[in-house]
Amino acid sequence: MSPRWEPNPDIRRGRSVVYTLHAHLVFTPKYRRRVFDDAMLTRCEEIMRKVCEDFGAELREFNGETDHVHLLVHYPPKVALSALVGSLKGVSARRLRQEFTGRVNRASMRGHFWSPSYFAASCGGAPLDIIKEYIENQKRPDLGDPAMRRRSAPRN
Repeated sequence: MSPRWEPNPDIRRGRSVVYTLHAHLVFTPKYRRRVFDDAMLTRCEEIMRKVCEDFGAELREFNGETDHVHLLVHYPPKVALSALVGSLKGVSARRLRQEFTGRVNRASMRGHFWSPSYFAASCGGAPLDIIKEYIENQKRPDLGDPAMRRRSAPRN
């Protein structure tokens, strides 16, 4: 079988769409507090995996430090990234506050766990230069071509 037709696990298919959408997300706690330890990061990853599954997305990678977390998410085109982010932050904040009450001081964070801002970058697929070159090299139809005139002529 041709390598062109080998299945690629990154390319998903829907009823009327073929896609591979990845986003790199970074979330920070409010005031960039250093609240995360290994146990909290592990639990945060479990929570965010479950939220992604509920959206039909997949959390490919997760890691973090004491003051931020990184996620690599593979998501379907029907999901608005902002809605996914809102759910990831909302559900994880609620559960982490419940489970790590002593570590997450609600008063010092003024009632919020996550900072309202986040970083999101699209990633995956070909580099932009290659895509730009591919688009530039498309064969634009020439209306001077007799074959094109026959195809574009109005039918009676």
